[in-house]
Amino acid sequence: MTSTTDKTSDTADAGKGTGSSSASAASARPRGGDTASRSSSSLVTDQGTTTIADAVVQKIAGLAAREVRGVHNLGGNATRAFGAFRDRIPGASASVGQGVSVEVGETQTAVDLELVVEYGVSIAELARAVRRNVITAIEQMTGLEVVEVNINVNDVFIEEDEEQQPTRDRVQ
Repeated sequence: MTSTTDKTSDTADAGKGTGSSSASAASARPRGGDTASRSSSSLVTDQGTTTIADAVVQKIAGLAAREVRGVHNLGGNATRAFGAFRDRIPGASASVGQGVSVEVGETQTAVDLELVVEYGVSIAELARAVRRNVITAIEQMTGLEVVEVNINVNDVFIEEDEEQQPTRDRVQ
């Protein structure tokens, strides 16, 4: 009788990356047909293949980004306006994937985030923290290698003190 080795235990940590890539953004995007990366993934084994939907990675990235202090919201102006409208509809749920777009391959993923940051927060430090949190969450939960997390800061939230703005009517 011959013995077989389980390749999943040898490759369980192979999907863990640092999130940095020296290749250009276009070449760093996930490639579905890359056979070299297929052999080192815990998602493709002798026992079968695990496929993870884009929406799953999108939600994980959205939740992980929102966990970082200094992130006020995700999405562009139009996306946030639509989200505010959707929140007023009874029974509608907020999208945790708002402001997040992903590309998911068989073993790799790339994430694009649109952030609204709070005023006074160091954007460079915030971007590092968000990138680290998103990469860690996706890689731990899915086993996918995160090849890049692009962050687009499109607004700064300034908390307005409501007491400073008098709310009196013009006509009495």
